[in-house]
Amino acid sequence: MIEEVLSNISPSKAALGLGLGLFVLFWVMKLHNARQIHLLGGKSPEIPTRLPVAADFIYASTQAAKKHQDLAFWKQSMVRAQNSNKLNFLPFTAEINQLTSTRLIFTIDPDNIKAILTGQFHDFGKGEPFHREWKEFLGDSIFATDGELWSSSRHLIRPMFNKDRIVDTQIFETHVQKLIHLFGGSGNANGSKIVDVGGLYFRFTLDASTDYLLGQGTDSLENPETRFAEAFRYVQARQAIFFRMGPLSPLLSRKKFREELQVMESFLQPFIQTVLSLSVEELEKNLSKRETFLDALARFTRDPRVLRDQLVAVLLAGRDTTAGTLSFCTFELSRHPEVVAKLRQEIAERVGVGADARIPTYGDLKEMRYLNAVINETLRFYPVVPFNVRYSLNDTTLPRGGGPDGQSPIGVRADTRIVYSTLLMQREEAFYDQSKADRYYDPAQWIPERWTSGWQPKPWQFIPFNGGPRICIGQQFAMLEMLYTITRVLQVYEKIVAVPVSGHDKVEDPVLQFEVTLSPGTEMNCVFLREGEGRP
Repeated sequence: MIEEVLSNISPSKAALGLGLGLFVLFWVMKLHNARQIHLLGGKSPEIPTRLPVAADFIYASTQAAKKHQDLAFWKQSMVRAQNSNKLNFLPFTAEINQLTSTRLIFTIDPDNIKAILTGQFHDFGKGEPFHREWKEFLGDSIFATDGELWSSSRHLIRPMFNKDRIVDTQIFETHVQKLIHLFGGSGNANGSKIVDVGGLYFRFTLDASTDYLLGQGTDSLENPETRFAEAFRYVQARQAIFFRMGPLSPLLSRKKFREELQVMESFLQPFIQTVLSLSVEELEKNLSKRETFLDALARFTRDPRVLRDQLVAVLLAGRDTTAGTLSFCTFELSRHPEVVAKLRQEIAERVGVGADARIPTYGDLKEMRYLNAVINETLRFYPVVPFNVRYSLNDTTLPRGGGPDGQSPIGVRADTRIVYSTLLMQREEAFYDQSKADRYYDPAQWIPERWTSGWQPKPWQFIPFNGGPRICIGQQFAMLEMLYTITRVLQVYEKIVAVPVSGHDKVEDPVLQFEVTLSPGTEMNCVFLREGEGRP
C-alpha cells in the first residue's frame, strides 16, 4: 500500500511534503529549545537573522573581517539586538538563534565573564565541539581541552614558567640586538630608514620563542622567507576562518591547511626526535646548562604527540601575542612623542641610555612605573585575544543579560557557544567612572597616564591574560619580554616617527586584524632616530 501511495506522488508534491515536514520539525525543535531555556532562566536579547544556521550573520561577519571591520560589526550587532527587542538600553549580552538546536551567546558583561572564568568554572570550558574543530592544529594541548587533559597539560607546563626560569633576560638579548639593528633600516635594500615594525616584531618573537622552546631559533630576522613562519601564519589564519564560519566550516577546503600543517610538523619533529633520543640522565645533565622548554618537557613525558601539541600551543601563545602587543605599542609611541620622551627619561634614570646604557634586570623592569603603564595601556586597548570562546559543559545559567532591564539570569543549555570580547569590554565607556575628572581618561583612546593617575580598573574589567584557573601561565614571561624589548629599543633610539602607509597622505589609526590573536592588518611604518639624528 505504501509503495502504491509513493508511486502516485509527483516530485513537486514530494518536495512540498518534505519542506513542510522540515518546517514543522524546525518549529518543534525551536519550541522545545525555547522551553528548556525558559526553565533554566530565560533569554537575552536576540540579534535578528533570517537564514538557517544564521548563514546571513556568518556571511556578514566574514565580510566585516575581510574589511577589518570586526569591531564595528559587533558593536552594530548589539545595536540591532537593542532595536529588534525595543530596549531602552544597549545590551551587554545578546544571542543568535541559528535556527537549529544550536545557539550563540555574545557578551561583554564583566559579571558574565567572571562567572565563565571562575565563579562557574566547571560549567564552562573549551568543550568537545571546540576540541574537535581545533584538534588538527592544537591537538590535546592546554588551549583545546578540559578536565583531566587540561589539568595534566597545565601541571606539565607550569614549571617551565616559574620565576627562576624567566628572570634571565639574556634569553632575549641576542634577538633584541638584531631587531634594533634592523629598526635602523639596515635591512632595506633601497637605503630607506622606513621599517614595518609589525613584520619585524613577528619575526623577532618567532626567533626568541623557538630559541627558548627548542634551543635553536628560526633566524627569521635574518631570513624573512622562513618556511616554518609562513606555514604557521597560514594555519592560524585559516583556523580562524574555520571558527568564524561555525556550522558552515565543513564546506571549506582543508587541503592547503593540512599541507601547511605538514610543513610545521616537518620542522618540529627533528627536535622532538632528538630530545627523545636522550636518556633521563642526559636530560638531567642539561639542567646545569641552559635547559630548553622541550628538554624540560621531555623529563616529564616521552610521548611525542604530547610534546608536539604543547610546543605548538606555547609557540602560538609566546609568539603572536607578544608580537602583536609590541607592534601596537611601538606604533602608538610613534604617534605620541611626549610619551616617548617621558618613557625614555624613566629608562635613562634607571638603566641609562646611549653610551651609558646597561642591560636591565628583572627588578629594573618591574620597578619602572611608567614603562609598565605603557604596556598595560596597550594590553587594555589592544588585548591580545580580543574574542574568546567557551562552551557550556552542562545545562546552566549566566548571571546577567535577561529580563526587561538586562539584569536577570539567562538560561544556557549544554553545548552552547559563548563568545566574550575583552576588546569591547575594555573599551566600553559604561565601565569607566566619569565622576572623578582627575582620574577619567577617554577609554576609546590610548592614554598611558590613566595608569599613573590613581585610576585602577574594576575587578574583571581588565583581563588581558584571562583569569581564574585558566589564567595565562606565561604572563610573567610575556610581560618580561615586552618590557625588556621596549627598554632596549629606547636605550638606543631617541625618537620614533610614524610614516603613512603607501598610498595614504597621513598616518591613520592602526588596522585591526582578528584571527586567533589580534595583529596589525596593514604595515606599521616607522622611522627610528638616534640622538642628534635627523630624519632623511
